[in-house]
Amino acid sequence: MAALAARALCLADAGPSHGEVLQDIPRVSRHREEVQRGARFAFGENWRLLVDGIDDARIHAAEASLRAGLGVDSLMGKRFLDAGCGSGLFSLAARRLGAEVVSFDFDPASVSCARVLLERFRPGDGGWRIAEGSVLDEQFLATLGEFDVVYSWGVLHHTGAMWSAIDRVAVRVAPGGTFWIALYNDQGLPSRFWLAVKKTYNAVPAFLRPPIVWIAFARMWGPTLLRDVLRRQPMRSWREYGRTGRGMSPWRDVVDWVGGLPFEVASPEAVVCSVGDLGFDLLTLDTRGRGYGCNEFIFARRGEGVAGRGGVVGEPARRG
Repeated sequence: MAALAARALCLADAGPSHGEVLQDIPRVSRHREEVQRGARFAFGENWRLLVDGIDDARIHAAEASLRAGLGVDSLMGKRFLDAGCGSGLFSLAARRLGAEVVSFDFDPASVSCARVLLERFRPGDGGWRIAEGSVLDEQFLATLGEFDVVYSWGVLHHTGAMWSAIDRVAVRVAPGGTFWIALYNDQGLPSRFWLAVKKTYNAVPAFLRPPIVWIAFARMWGPTLLRDVLRRQPMRSWREYGRTGRGMSPWRDVVDWVGGLPFEVASPEAVVCSVGDLGFDLLTLDTRGRGYGCNEFIFARRGEGVAGRGGVVGEPARRG
């Protein structure tokens, strides 16, 4: 059924252009330079403000999310790659479920957050490896090997080269493995508006950023909080989000959304077709409809190779 749905999506949308030319990414992180010139939001600093609040309840929620999405009770004997690990919460959850885990992030502060969780909850655990690296760095990725599960939730649209990032991280999925990604929904004009907001936020001096966040907060949370009041359940949505929001508090999530640059979006149809062309079948799809936020995709790899644009990634393109 999922395969038929994926085919229907592909027929509805021819998918994106993949003609972008991407230079090899140096191993030395460009993160600080990009943040300083306003081209990138400091996602890791946002996580650093929250990592101390990650507790057993949030870890159990992350474990439940992985079990439900993968349809398993345990990851024992599996290799799990968390590509763009953020706080490291889902890496920790995968490790607690029994997987051998490799986590990496482009943001040094995110890497530090993951290491804090390792030291707090799994001190001395050799089954969880954490590194600084980029999903665009093919040489770095090649050192990691293949994985039964490649997980990249809300990451690849922040690379500045989303389609190339998808191509490169998909290669790390072992035959028969699972590729779980979440990407920002293409809303059309509203997405262009939010891109302008994000560019403005990162370009202005720090003291001018709070008013931008407050305006966005009123737009994003105002109707929800008003509805809670009218239902005589003030702040209910806020409290529930804090317990289930992937380790992110609702306020810090607003900051993350407003500042989140680079920012790219994709329609579900384009993603299904693009990843299908790489040799994957769609298992599940959870979309935002016309709303903002992430569409969530879980794919299964088929065959013996992951096809890139023009051939199997890592091999010369086949010629007819």
